[in-house]
Amino acid sequence: MLSTGLCKHCNATISFLFAFLLVPNVADAEAAHDMCKVTKCNRHGPPVRFPFWLKDKQSPHCGFPHPGFELACTKYGKTVLHLPWSVEMFVEDIDYKTQSIFVSDPEGCLNRQLPHLDLNFSASPFNGFFGLPDSYTLFNCAKDPREDYLYYGNCAGYINGFQIRAVSPSSMGDQYSLIKCRKVVDISAVPFELINTPNLNLSWSKPICFSCEEEGKSCRLKNNTQGQTECYGNPKNGHPYTKLKRIVAGVIPTSFLLALIVIALYKLYHLHKTKEESQLKIEEFLEDYRSLKPSRYSYTDIKRITNQFKEKLGEGGYGTVFKGRLSTDVLVAVKVLNNFKGNGEEFINEVGSMSRIHHVNVARLVGFCADGYKRALVYEYLPNESLEKFIFSAKGEGHFLGWDKLQDIALGIAKGIEYLHQGCEQRILHFDIKPHNILLDHNFTPKISDFGLAKLCSKEQSAVSMTAARGTMGYIAPEVLSRNFGNVSYKSDVYSFGMLLLEMVGGRKNIDVTVENTSQVYFPEWVYNHLDKGEELGIRIEDERQSLVARKLSIVGLWCIQWFPVDRPSMKAVIQMLEGEANSLTMPPNPFASTDHMKLGGSKYKKPVGTELAIIAE
Repeated sequence: MLSTGLCKHCNATISFLFAFLLVPNVADAEAAHDMCKVTKCNRHGPPVRFPFWLKDKQSPHCGFPHPGFELACTKYGKTVLHLPWSVEMFVEDIDYKTQSIFVSDPEGCLNRQLPHLDLNFSASPFNGFFGLPDSYTLFNCAKDPREDYLYYGNCAGYINGFQIRAVSPSSMGDQYSLIKCRKVVDISAVPFELINTPNLNLSWSKPICFSCEEEGKSCRLKNNTQGQTECYGNPKNGHPYTKLKRIVAGVIPTSFLLALIVIALYKLYHLHKTKEESQLKIEEFLEDYRSLKPSRYSYTDIKRITNQFKEKLGEGGYGTVFKGRLSTDVLVAVKVLNNFKGNGEEFINEVGSMSRIHHVNVARLVGFCADGYKRALVYEYLPNESLEKFIFSAKGEGHFLGWDKLQDIALGIAKGIEYLHQGCEQRILHFDIKPHNILLDHNFTPKISDFGLAKLCSKEQSAVSMTAARGTMGYIAPEVLSRNFGNVSYKSDVYSFGMLLLEMVGGRKNIDVTVENTSQVYFPEWVYNHLDKGEELGIRIEDERQSLVARKLSIVGLWCIQWFPVDRPSMKAVIQMLEGEANSLTMPPNPFASTDHMKLGGSKYKKPVGTELAIIAE
């Protein structure tokens, strides 16, 4: 048994040595060919071979000795051709049979390159076949419905919100059409074809290789010649392994050694293929990641992303939310805003605020649409919807998350608010913290959303001025409704967070007239009275540990809803309390002791010392 095993091991070793010795011979025989084999920047890009050569992937001798035939790859896998006068173009396709190359502007706007493009191509090996030239003027213009007589440029996008237009002298007569246009540049001696096409079609006359292409053979320079070419190789219509088998059969006639080499090369090919697929997977991920940065979409894009608004997720006062898909792996939620609501302030606040935010506990704005009167916001998709669904669910639905998860959610929300107050370049005040605006991802990580009422201010200032109250009743801080309680500041969000915490504890709205016990109608006061007397809350609590969590959330919530902003903690202090032990927390002053005397102008009202804060104009 042992000798048999050794023999098998010897046979394997001998086979490996044969393959190891023979593969270099094959590699030497085809070294030049392998170095100059057809190459691509990505699997969908144009194939690069003689007379072109790819910088950093092929040797210069693989191409024609003229700098114009050198190509390069971008980091995103696009093939690039550099024309004279520092003009850079993307290569869309190469037709070797007709000796033509099709290029486009990297920004989808060929017109912007025309002033710099030498259409005579005197310093380039390429030629262009165009009609009679004319002169044009490029303008930045707003969209005009009377467009029949204007020549439009081929720009795919917009420049500063305006469309590029190319206008000939003959169409300058109607000055009204250019009233809202700004002149960019004059272009002379430009063929009409270049104004209306997104791509540039160029051809080369030397070297001549089309005859080789027609025969299905490869083309290369003859030895010791400057411009003459020759065809070589067999017609390129066989299986990829056919040529390899012929080479091996010529070097090693025996079928046994041939099989060993084929197996070895197959394993190398499989290893290379695996690495290539891994690289492509990384590139696809990076493309998806780029799409997650806030982008501007057209309304046509929005309809495509939502599959014609097929799957509706919800509806609110300011719009309807639909499920959408950016790519195979990237889902989004698209909120299409109602055109008749507001004057656009909510849309501006949302985009202006959320484009600055990058935090695990704040919903990410993927993009937006402002196409005429059609407006939409594109967010990351959060499958568990809002916190409201879980804390206000009807009895028996089984949506209660458990006290440990509620504590994690509370801590996550607090960290998100603290980031808005201190982590951004400018302080962001949300003004609408409530369960409906707290979304949950697949791991129930909370994400603060809906910044339609948000305001930005400097972190050095302590208060903001407001012309009208904003927020949702039940969560609005007293000072937002009346300045007699103090100035509006980031402490207003602290108050809203406190009301949210108490609703999480009670699993109900803070004001609930449907409860049987009238003392529980205003839940925060009921909670304070029970805790102040040392009584248990008795709400969905099964053991001592859960009781401590409920007590901690309740005490923190009561600290946050103090009537005067100066008495409320900062969100940083709130986070420390939530991360600490419940037994270490002290009860706050009773915010309900003087509610009967809190009427504006009441004799019992006394403004606390130190509440005067600097005002920031809106």
